[in-house]
Amino acid sequence: MSASLPADKNARQSILDRIRSREVPPRALPPVFTDGIRYPDRWANFQEVLLSVGGQFLNLTSPADVATALQRLPIVESARCRVCAVSGWQLGHLDLNTVNDPRDLAGLDLAIFPGHFAVAENGAVWVTDASIRHRAALFIAQHLLLVVPQSECVDNMHQAYERLAFGERGYGLFISGPSKTADIEQSLVIGAHGPRSLTVVVVP
Repeated sequence: MSASLPADKNARQSILDRIRSREVPPRALPPVFTDGIRYPDRWANFQEVLLSVGGQFLNLTSPADVATALQRLPIVESARCRVCAVSGWQLGHLDLNTVNDPRDLAGLDLAIFPGHFAVAENGAVWVTDASIRHRAALFIAQHLLLVVPQSECVDNMHQAYERLAFGERGYGLFISGPSKTADIEQSLVIGAHGPRSLTVVVVP
């Protein structure tokens, strides 16, 4: 049985006309809050937030040979196939510049990439493809290790956005913790559709 039409076929138009006739007084926009939260120890808060979202944190600002210290990490030692795009570090088995098809990275165990800066507020690291030929490696690797200089940590996202800059075809993203989802039965699953672990390493 079909629904009957309203008696006044122009009811919809009448309602719209009344809405348009109303004049809303102008209001000044509120001031934009750009200060953001500040932390007495940025890296300490970054570490706390990163751990809370399933990431790992490692401070290597003291060892003289950072590369050697990294080689001793279980996640590095156990990786059968790894790439490294950190300048001056010889930790990769595979050179990304020799890979033509990113689908050939399907067996990648570990990707070691530079992070431009960290954000203490949410445990995120800003990463671009400036030194990464195939950005698919950021997502297809089983484990991800991001290297951030000790001096490169901001308090909040307001400061972070002020630092963002893109070239003609720039690409970048904030990464906080490993891949995860809790959509199914509110059960947290780590490594659902990306790296199973994220380790952020702070270096001098």
